[in-house]
Amino acid sequence: MGIKLIIAALLISLFALTNTAFASKYYNRRLCSDSEYTCIKVKRGDSWNKLFPDATTQRIIRRINRMNIELSAGMMIAIPKDLEKNDPLAFSPLPNRITPLDRTVIVVDLDKQAFGAYDASGKLVHWGPVSGGQDYCPDIGRPCHSPTGIFYVQYKEGPDCFSSKYPLPDGGAPMPYCMYFHGGYAMHGCVLPGYNASHGCIRMFTEDAEWLNKNFVEFGAKTTEVIVQQEFEY
Repeated sequence: MGIKLIIAALLISLFALTNTAFASKYYNRRLCSDSEYTCIKVKRGDSWNKLFPDATTQRIIRRINRMNIELSAGMMIAIPKDLEKNDPLAFSPLPNRITPLDRTVIVVDLDKQAFGAYDASGKLVHWGPVSGGQDYCPDIGRPCHSPTGIFYVQYKEGPDCFSSKYPLPDGGAPMPYCMYFHGGYAMHGCVLPGYNASHGCIRMFTEDAEWLNKNFVEFGAKTTEVIVQQEFEY
């Protein structure tokens, strides 16, 4: 009887640990315990357009949940209780201002899975979700975390940018509006599943990568600075 109880206790502990790891993987699961948010479970037949027909509201919800994939039954969606703000910048997890660096700056917070674009005066002008490197990539058999530190945008390409390495062995994965900041690592448009899922690049909504690529990133004497941190400290 004692052995059965021990086995049962171990199974319960394992289940709890698995659920905790699963919850921490998805950014939006953290918000379910936040009093400022309500979480709903997606039902069969639900879609982004069905649940959030207003385009601005849907845009905000997708950003908060760090995902642009299609919805499927059983998924959780976090919804802020103050949606009447109707302003995407109001839901940024990053500060509204940073110390001016006399150049444009892109801050990437891997823990919050978000980026913030700051103008030369240090003002936040745009933000969006990101998906950084995974703890482990099965195809290469090792961790594939995103590099952290202070970098600068080295060069960029347009909508036809693609990976020369992934998927193995020949590459070819689309990386629209790529902006390389450290060797082969780039910020680029891609699918975001709500958690860190890349080989080290900084994935963004394609609309955000396009905006940064066309309207924000600078070169020359004041090349855009890229600050990548596990948790951004202001």
